[in-house]
Amino acid sequence: DGMTVEPIPVLLRRYGFHFSSLIAIVVFMVWGYSATLSVLYAMIVAVVLSFIRPEQALWPRRLIETLASGAIQAVGIAAVCASAGIIVGVITLTGLGLKFSDIAIQAAGGSIVVTALYTALIVWVVGLAVPVTASYIICAVVAAPALMKLGVPDYAAHMFVFYYAVLSEVSPPTALSPFAAAAITGAGPYRTTLQAWKYTLPAFLLPFVFVTDPEGVGLLLNFTPSMTWIDVAWQFVLAAAGLAALAAAAQGYGRRIMAAWERVVLALAGLLMIFPALIEHAAADLIPYPHWIGLALALGLLALQRPRPA
Repeated sequence: DGMTVEPIPVLLRRYGFHFSSLIAIVVFMVWGYSATLSVLYAMIVAVVLSFIRPEQALWPRRLIETLASGAIQAVGIAAVCASAGIIVGVITLTGLGLKFSDIAIQAAGGSIVVTALYTALIVWVVGLAVPVTASYIICAVVAAPALMKLGVPDYAAHMFVFYYAVLSEVSPPTALSPFAAAAITGAGPYRTTLQAWKYTLPAFLLPFVFVTDPEGVGLLLNFTPSMTWIDVAWQFVLAAAGLAALAAAAQGYGRRIMAAWERVVLALAGLLMIFPALIEHAAADLIPYPHWIGLALALGLLALQRPRPA
């Protein structure tokens, strides 16, 4: 259609200074300013830096138009967050949040794995109707206390809820992000959603690591008294290798297109690497050192795979 697309390095050199406002928010918060003041000062930084390029300078007229546009875009978010605040207030004042925690724990029989599954389902269902921020705010009051009552650290429980609130954006049937991508590219919305869900399925397992495994909190860079940097690095290696194995099994492609049995073996290897603590707890006699077995299975399978001739 005659349109030219400039390379990313050129765009970064020309417009990269706009990222400075995002960096400024972090810098101001590190200096001890509140989130509100940090955003305000970052906005001032953005206005000042706009004068780097004269054609983008925010002179009074353009600044007013920019503020008006931003205010209009914020109305929808403000309405959603206000509604979420009302819901959280009702849940807190009526004690429904604490009652729900007891109900979830009793239904799960006190099992932390089953409780985590219930929590993930709750966040997923809530996330189908509301954006990430509102979904987290609601579920942090409703679902996170159930995990904390079973001994999960508060930061891990809240990260679990936040993680699934983000993943609800790519979960069918109302995945907002794939729908937006489909609208931009002209693709089919539901086919795009299912493809996005397929790509992200292995990531749905990662939060269970730092909820069910005492050493899994190393993925959140939080140390237990017995953990060192080596243990944290090992947790990262196991999680990355396990997710890579599961992703390859889900897509059916390693060094070449895999047969069904190869995908099963690779999926098993990924689960052994991601959940060694659960497997050792459930079947230590049958599967000793599950993480090493998983690594050996994955590496052995990939070593045996040779690209088939065309």
